[in-house]
Amino acid sequence: MSNLTAARALGIDFGTSNSTVGWWRPDVEPLIALEDGKITLPSVIFFNIEERRPVYGRLALHEYLEGYEGRLMRSLKSLLGSTLLKSETTVLGSALPFKDLLGLFIGELKKRAEATAGHDFEQVVLGRPVFFVDDDPAADQEAQATLVAVANKLGFKDVSFQYEPIAAAFDYERGIEREELVLIVDIGGGTSDFSLVRLSPERRDLADRQADILATGGVHVGGTDFDKQLSLAGVMPEFGYGSRMKSDAFMPTSYHLNLATWHTINAVYAQKSQLSLKNMRYDIVDTRGIDRLFRLIEQRAGHWLAMQVEDSKIELTEARHRVIDLERIEPGLRVELTRHLFEEAIEPLLQRIRDSVTQLLADAGVGVEQVDTVFFTGGSSGIPALRGSVAALLPNARHVEGNTFGSIGSGLAIEAKKRYG
Repeated sequence: MSNLTAARALGIDFGTSNSTVGWWRPDVEPLIALEDGKITLPSVIFFNIEERRPVYGRLALHEYLEGYEGRLMRSLKSLLGSTLLKSETTVLGSALPFKDLLGLFIGELKKRAEATAGHDFEQVVLGRPVFFVDDDPAADQEAQATLVAVANKLGFKDVSFQYEPIAAAFDYERGIEREELVLIVDIGGGTSDFSLVRLSPERRDLADRQADILATGGVHVGGTDFDKQLSLAGVMPEFGYGSRMKSDAFMPTSYHLNLATWHTINAVYAQKSQLSLKNMRYDIVDTRGIDRLFRLIEQRAGHWLAMQVEDSKIELTEARHRVIDLERIEPGLRVELTRHLFEEAIEPLLQRIRDSVTQLLADAGVGVEQVDTVFFTGGSSGIPALRGSVAALLPNARHVEGNTFGSIGSGLAIEAKKRYG
């Protein structure tokens, strides 16, 4: 890899919660500042009705929270591999295919990188999870093909992919001094991805590293799933989740599931949904929860509530409890969330992660005692229960924390330089 010239290609880590862009240059950290001097751009679009324009990232969240009228779209990557991708949504009074929504955001990443570089880019290495969709190779391939089509439409003539945990491995390899067998644990907003890779200073400049990748695996569990379980366990009961009907059956859960899932929140605001809820109210024994739900819908506060839950999840990585103030819904209403409640809520998801890591080691034919290092990256990798789960599987390995949001983008920039010069 020539160290004299800047790379011709970008590495783009389009993430569920945050995105980064890497551009390899001599003696410069590869990640480009995308917003307010920060290397991340939250994967958010807000369509501002008053000014009839899309805004992105932190500015999008700011305008939404400031009360501008409009439509907030988040967790855009979760659309890949879902049935929603073939449909459209209404934005600023017009129908917009979900595929074009992805194009708007990735196009913004490209535009900001080109503004930094002072020229256009026609080659890109895109990060991808090991599986966009669990146990469905056809849907997985369709998700990748969608990204290729989006990137081509934006002006990228050459588009290739690298698994996100492999990219993170290449970033980690820049700083090691001896050969290591490393388990990369990448817990992002939408997926958990794992790779077992042999790394060493002598191998880092080789173009072909296929022989060093012992196994890859993953499961469709990530930060947004942790948010959802925390919301259902600790917050949605205040809005009628689990309420009893006069027939002694439980209230249907679809409304709360939609509210607890970023890209389906707007479904609760639909007229048909609200009409069903109003008809249902007469059959509910204790109406306090559903009445709060009506007030939340009236205020269109679903995304605001989801942000409170996400902030709580982040705080609970350090603190033992956190209180959410729901005064805007009902005077005096507060919810206390605890780390214990959170860990109980996500235990089934952690079991899926443990099973995936165990399967990965079996696929590689590697014993737990042979793994030298566990390298954690991704925005949700700091959750104590998750760290503890993986640590228990690999008691002899040392644990290294990467750049939570930057390791993948940096690794993709390295890969882009190798592939395209």
